[in-house]
Amino acid sequence: MKLIHSLNKEEITEVLKQFGAPAFRTKQIWNWLYVNKVTNWDDMANLPAKLRTQLSSEYSISPASVDEAGNESGTLKFLLNFDDGEQVEIVLIPARKRYTVCVSSQAGCKYKCAFCASGQAGFSRNLEAGEIIAQYLQAASMADAPVTHVVFMGIGEPFDNYDNVMKAIRILNDKDGLNIGARRITISTCGLIKGIEKLAKENLQVELSLSLHAPNQRIREYLMPVASKESIADLLVACREYFAETKRIITLEYTLIKGLNDSEHNAHQLLKLIRHKPFRVNLIPLSPVAEFQGERPEKETMLEFMDILTNAGVNVTLRDSRGSQIKAACGQLRYSNKDK
Repeated sequence: MKLIHSLNKEEITEVLKQFGAPAFRTKQIWNWLYVNKVTNWDDMANLPAKLRTQLSSEYSISPASVDEAGNESGTLKFLLNFDDGEQVEIVLIPARKRYTVCVSSQAGCKYKCAFCASGQAGFSRNLEAGEIIAQYLQAASMADAPVTHVVFMGIGEPFDNYDNVMKAIRILNDKDGLNIGARRITISTCGLIKGIEKLAKENLQVELSLSLHAPNQRIREYLMPVASKESIADLLVACREYFAETKRIITLEYTLIKGLNDSEHNAHQLLKLIRHKPFRVNLIPLSPVAEFQGERPEKETMLEFMDILTNAGVNVTLRDSRGSQIKAACGQLRYSNKDK
């Protein structure tokens, strides 16, 4: 059955036209879906019973159910189980009186980064826009404070499912519904240049995050197979052009791995790549994955790496490690569940 949350306003209006219902019902349905967040057609009290029956016969309003959940220090991670048996992960990350939700864009991932569990269980399919929206709605229903930020940093490569991700973002951003500000939405990519180029033309003030994870081409190709097709040099060109078009600073994600990319020399290599360019850097301690032999560096090593960048004037954050006991790193919970 088709998902009602996969339809934008114009598409809902067209459905209503086919059912012989007036266009003004679109606003009512939108309000029920994204302001009241109902999960049952019968709850839409101001819709005629006949229309509710017509809609329920063709469109699902509850596309997923919670399959498994865990909680560690306020960080909540759970699996959504879709009708075809596919699962995706969601992580709710607490901040002061609000939450950020990390959503998935695909069931599985094609890109198989060495330190990421998302690709270990293989790629199944793209998610529909409504399945992405379902993740936000499920998270909002479980949170005890507003979910104000959305990051596309879960399972999958967002630019590999470009159209559905953009459609979901516009639904999230719609002022008459969920009203999530564009600057509170972040897309993370492993480095698909065509996706970066397309996003620059979207006229959306969303944040862009690039998974770099290496200070040179050799290490990046070792960690990320995509690097053999999308070189660091080409990526930096695309990022400069993105900034020229949007004036939006790009966040570089850099996972620190003991003895591989965490030395002072590596920090200076990274600095040489990004100095005087439109980047901020997010340093991430490695979350161990069974299939990858890497280890997390000592805290002192990570702080020294950060200091080299900071002292050179780079805006750097060292991310807190959260949720290790609930397999909160990308793909771990889904992968362990499939293994069972």
